[in-house]
Amino acid sequence: MLQEVIETKLHEAFAPKELKVINESYMHNVPAGSESHFKVVIVSEKFEGQRLIARHRQVNQVLADELANHIHALSMHTYTAEEWQTQNESAPESPMCLGGSK
Repeated sequence: MLQEVIETKLHEAFAPKELKVINESYMHNVPAGSESHFKVVIVSEKFEGQRLIARHRQVNQVLADELANHIHALSMHTYTAEEWQTQNESAPESPMCLGGSK
């Protein structure tokens, strides 16, 4: 299952304090059971002192194969522990897809 592959790779690369990998494919115009749209919420000490773009590049690098071959869309919310607490330990909700029709 692709979701498990993503979780494993991110755990190995970032040793996160918090990790949520959410399959949001159901919110999009894709066949039932698809694994093409994901939301990642990750809290890691490895993000300390890094700008958002650097954090996203690191995640993209770890998931390069999945992004090139399987994932259509990836929403990332990358936090330090302090930022996560400031966010009340929650990430923004993703909107429903407005594009395409079945």
